[in-house]
Amino acid sequence: MNVGVCKVRLRLPGNRSLKDKRRVIKSITARVAGKFAVSIAEVDDNDQWQLATLGISYVSNDHRHANEVLSRIVDFIVGGRFEVEVLDCDIEILAI
Repeated sequence: MNVGVCKVRLRLPGNRSLKDKRRVIKSITARVAGKFAVSIAEVDDNDQWQLATLGISYVSNDHRHANEVLSRIVDFIVGGRFEVEVLDCDIEILAI
């Protein structure tokens, strides 16, 4: 079993409040979870209204497939119309 874990750090330049941030993050997490069947949540920078860190996990029987899915998710976030900048992305595949 292979578990892919991805940490994506985002900057939300247009946000003026935590309410704006939650609207954007909720949109991203709902669309990513629905399109890719992964677990996704905000995992850090909870009280900062222009920063967000998302944690994404995916389980697969093939490490290449897990890496491919997580890479496609990052590309989806970058290429989407989400009003965000990707500051950093870290993908790790754990063989269990």
